[in-house]
Amino acid sequence: MKKIAIIGGGISGLYFANLLQKNQNYSYTIFEKKTNFDLNDGYGIQLSVNSIKLLNEIGFSNIEASSVSFPKKVIFYDARSSKKICDIEISKFNDANSRYTTLKRSTLFNFLLDKVPNEKIIYNSELVDVTIEKKINLKFSDNHKEAFDYLVASDGVFSKSKSIIINKDSSPKYFNSVALRGSIKNFTSKEISLFLGSNFHFVIYPVNQNNEFNFISIIRRKLKKEQINDQNYFQNSNFIESLINEISLKTSIKFKDKVQNLKSFPIFISNSFNQPNNKNIFLVGDALYALPPSFAQGASQSIESSKEAFDEIENNTDNYYQKRNAKIKNVNSRSMFNHFAFHLSNPFTIFVRNIFLRYLSKNKKFLENYLGKIYNN
Repeated sequence: MKKIAIIGGGISGLYFANLLQKNQNYSYTIFEKKTNFDLNDGYGIQLSVNSIKLLNEIGFSNIEASSVSFPKKVIFYDARSSKKICDIEISKFNDANSRYTTLKRSTLFNFLLDKVPNEKIIYNSELVDVTIEKKINLKFSDNHKEAFDYLVASDGVFSKSKSIIINKDSSPKYFNSVALRGSIKNFTSKEISLFLGSNFHFVIYPVNQNNEFNFISIIRRKLKKEQINDQNYFQNSNFIESLINEISLKTSIKFKDKVQNLKSFPIFISNSFNQPNNKNIFLVGDALYALPPSFAQGASQSIESSKEAFDEIENNTDNYYQKRNAKIKNVNSRSMFNHFAFHLSNPFTIFVRNIFLRYLSKNKKFLENYLGKIYNN
């Protein structure tokens, strides 16, 4: 029986554990640096068909329908005027068993955690050293030492495991953008509503069938290094108020008093794609590569990368990083382009962008290339 260590109990780590739980050929342990999981995070995530298909392999199709939502379109609006620009029918990429899905992060997290026995998780344990001999020898912050056949690092965008594994600083870089997220009740549309503004955009979408909606805005903001490194800065009510005021002044949507549970955080992305030297070590999810958020593929790619790593172990092959690198390049280029196009400020370039959006949103060949290659591949 092969022993597998999973570092980090986020979406990618827990999904990987679910795959192992179905297979008696492996034993595994999840090492989580936190003392417990936050199971009440009500903020939303989007899951495209590529990840829903993989989740269905572990029973996600049986989840209570009222706890998720199935938007059929992404509707683009001009934030200042609230006029519709165009829409994209994302449901065309669905199949009979897999649909584009929006939900609370906690809903997915609880689903994944429910299938993992508690004795498989060691809390308050952080990786501090890795040595490679016949096996992969790990040392943790609580002085626990253990040898494994495989190591899966899934400890997120600020992965310390990654730096230890590749033996160099792998810190992500600030994306000159801040995210502001919250929740709204009783919004008018059941679709994904995307509002494009000057140096910002925001998205509102349903997270279940109970008239609860997620609000997330990405705002360009250059900050000093000391501000970026100060978590209290982003939790400060005055800073959050300044962000919501900035958006409110540039949009006709009266949401200022409707958005609740507001939180802000800086956006970080990976500097480079790094591959460990040992073929039995896998970096998955944001630990491998943190993407800009403007293509809504973060959670989906976390799930997808974990499935590819699992298949690599099952089939004893060695092309995980080559395959992942190709997919990440495709998703990253789209995320970067979206971030640029969504935040235009010059009236003429906005006018031209909107013309192209109306044309491209109905161009089947473009949509199949831009979305289909990611959603159905």
